Amino acid sequence: MGPAITQHETFDGGRLEDLLYEFNRHATGYHDGRDLAFTCDEAGEMVAGAAGYTWGGIAELRYVWVREDRRHAGLGSALMQAAIEEARARGCRYLFLSTHSFQARGFYERLGFETLATIPDKPLGHAEHWMRLTLRP
Repeated sequence: MGPAITQHETFDGGRLEDLLYEFNRHATGYHDGRDLAFTCDEAGEMVAGAAGYTWGGIAELRYVWVREDRRHAGLGSALMQAAIEEARARGCRYLFLSTHSFQARGFYERLGFETLATIPDKPLGHAEHWMRLTLRP
C-alpha cells in the first residue's frame, strides 16, 4: 500500500515553496533567493501591490494588482518602476511575469516587456501571456 495522500481545500504553500527552493538552490548553486514586494496603502488599506522574488540573476513578479477605483492613476507604473529598480539593484538581468488576456498585457508592453509565450485556454476561453523585460544596468 502506498503513502496516504490528503486533499486540501485551502493550503498555505509556504512550507512546500521552501522545500522546493532548497532543492532548486542545491541543483543550480544559486543561494540568493529573496522576496520582492511593494504595496501602496491609503488610510490603512492596500490599494495596489506587486510581489514576487529574485533568484539566480532574474526577478519574477507573481502578483500585480491595483484596486479598480485607483487604476489609471499611476500606481501600477510606480509599483513596476520600484520593482524594476530593486531587481536591477539586486543584479538581475531579466524581470518575468505572466498576465492573462483579460488583464494588462498592453500596460506591460508599454513598459518594454516582450511576450515570450502565449498559452491558449488558460483559463478556458482566455490566454496567459508569459512576458520578459530585459533590465539594463
